[in-house]
Formats: sequence, C-alpha cells, structure tokens
Amino acid sequence: MLTTVVTVTSTFLIGAFGAAAIVALLLLLISKELASAHSEETSDLMTDSLARTLSIGILPFLAVFAVIVGVKIIEVL
Repeated sequence: MLTTVVTVTSTFLIGAFGAAAIVALLLLLISKELASAHSEETSDLMTDSLARTLSIGILPFLAVFAVIVGVKIIEVL
C-alpha cells in the first residue's frame, strides 16, 4: 500500500515539475525574443544585455526539456 502511494505521488510530482519547466522555458524564450526585437529596433544596450542574459536561463531548461522528450519517447517504445 505504501509503495503504491509513493509511486503515484512521485509520478504526479515529476509530471508537475516537468510541466512547470516547460512553461518556464516558454516564458524565457518569449522574453528573450521580445528583448531581442526591442534591442534591434531601438539599439538599446540595456535590452541587448537582457536578451543575452536570458540565454543563461534558457540552456538548463532546454536540457530538462530534452530529458522529458527522451523519457516520453522511451515510454512509447
């Protein structure tokens, strides 16, 4: 009984954290795109710096996304 509860809980938490990571990735990508567009339009150094800084946060989320996709592919096979 206890192992079933732990399994269900851990499966739910993994799915919830995966969904949160994907949402965070999307928000960072949108923010970077908007900052890059504004930087190109106005030649503002502050938004150019922001656009480059957002790349630091995007890379770990891309790695998490790749792991999520890999796990889902393995589940299907």
